[in-house]
Amino acid sequence: MYRSSTLPVDTPSATLGAWHDLPEEVQLVLSREALRRAAETLAEHAELLAAEIESGALLDQGGPDSLRLFAAVVRATNKDGFATVGNA
Repeated sequence: MYRSSTLPVDTPSATLGAWHDLPEEVQLVLSREALRRAAETLAEHAELLAAEIESGALLDQGGPDSLRLFAAVVRATNKDGFATVGNA
């Protein structure tokens, strides 16, 4: 289900400024980890869709191999492009 990324109206202003109060190094570590997790989520979803197509749950239009390639590219790009959290 889609969830809005907007903050509730009653969010304290201290929460809104908290990100900017963090040191830049911490912001970078958190941002990289968020990107790593997003990339892994995309890759996992591609693998899941490929399995669904192979099992017949979804119509096959040449997708499983393409989705696995996409998953591999996302993982490879993520692996090479971002430092692992804790090794910054």
